[in-house]
Amino acid sequence: MVKIRRKVHENPELGFEEFETSKVIREELDKLGVNYKYPVAVTGVLGYIGTGKPPFELVEWEHKSKVPGKMHACGHDAHVAMLLGAARILQEHRNKIHGTIVLVFQPGEEGHGGSKKMIEDGALENVEAIFGLHVSSALPVGQVSGRSGPLLAGSGFFEAVIKGKGGHAAIPHHTVDPILAASNVIVSLQHIISREADPLDSQVVTVGKFQGGEAFNVIPDSVTIGGTYRALLKESLLRLKQRIEEVITSQAAVQRCTATVNFSEGALYPPTTNDDDLHTFFTRVATDMIGSRNVKEAPMLTGSEDFSFYQEVVPGYFFFVGMKNETLGKTGSEHNPMFVVNEDALPYGAALHASLAVRYLLENGIKSPTQERKKHDEL
Repeated sequence: MVKIRRKVHENPELGFEEFETSKVIREELDKLGVNYKYPVAVTGVLGYIGTGKPPFELVEWEHKSKVPGKMHACGHDAHVAMLLGAARILQEHRNKIHGTIVLVFQPGEEGHGGSKKMIEDGALENVEAIFGLHVSSALPVGQVSGRSGPLLAGSGFFEAVIKGKGGHAAIPHHTVDPILAASNVIVSLQHIISREADPLDSQVVTVGKFQGGEAFNVIPDSVTIGGTYRALLKESLLRLKQRIEEVITSQAAVQRCTATVNFSEGALYPPTTNDDDLHTFFTRVATDMIGSRNVKEAPMLTGSEDFSFYQEVVPGYFFFVGMKNETLGKTGSEHNPMFVVNEDALPYGAALHASLAVRYLLENGIKSPTQERKKHDEL
C-alpha cells in the first residue's frame, strides 16, 4: 500500500483527468485478479469481489509531486492505496464472501461532484449500503471516528457581478460606485448568519473573492465577488442560496447598482448524513477491531464531501481514520502545501474497509433465493 500511495502521490491529477491514477488502479486489480468495470464517469473504476455477480507541495521528500502546480493535499492518494489494500484482503477470501463487494474508485471528488457521475453511470446498481472514509490529521494513528446523522455540511458556490458607473476617484458624485456596493453586500451577507439563522443550526457564508479596479484613483465600472455557503441541513442550505441572491441584488440596488448572481449548480453538495443503523454497525465492527477506547465520536464539521450523493440513493456511512503522530513533528492540515500523509494509517483503513464489507454481508445476507437472481447484496 505504501508503494502504491507514493506512486499516486508523485503524479497528482485534477478532477476527471485521473487517467494515470486509473491506470495504476487497474494494474493493481489485474495483479490481484479482481474483475472490474472501466471506464465509469470518465476515469472511475468499479471493482467486484465475492461470489455474487457484478452488478502544490512544499514538503521535500523522495516522493514529492512530480507534476508542477499539482499535489495530493487531502489524502486521496492514501484512500486509493487503502482500498487497493482492502481489495487484496478481500480477494484472498473471495470464496467465503456471500454476495458482491463493489470497490468504488471515484474521480473528481474535489469540487467536481464525481460521485454524482458515478451514480449516473450505474455505480450503485443493486447496492444496498455504502461505506467511505477519509484520513484525518487531527486524529491519532490507530483511532477512528464517526457519528450518526449530520457529519459534514452541504455546500455551494456563488459568484456575483455588481455593475455601476466608473469614473475618477476625485469626483465620486459623478459615478455609481460598485466597490462601495460590494462592500455593503459582503457585510449584509453576514447578517443572514447572525440574525436569520438558528444559532443551533450551523451555517456559513464566506466571500473569498473580490475583484474590482486596477488603479488607485479610478472607480471601476464593475466588481466581481464570489464565495461559498454551507449548512448541516439540506433545507437550510437551500434557504441560504435563496437569501444570498436576494441580499446581493437588493443591497446593490440600494447603492444604485445592478447585480447578477450565478450559482455553480454542479458544485452544490448535499450534507453528508450518516445512517443511524450503519453507525451502530460501524461502532461494533471498529470496536471489535481496535477497541472501544480508539473509536471516537466525530464532531460535526462544515467541510463538505460528495459522498453525500451516494447517501441520497442508499444508506451510507462516512468516517475518519486517524494519522496524527506527534513524533513526526508538525505537519500541515488538509488542503495545505505542508500536508503530509502518515503511512502508518494505511493498514487501519484497508482492514476497516474489508471488515465492514464482509461483516455487513455476513449479518445481512441474501434476503431470499428469488431475490438473489434479481438483486445481489452488494457493498
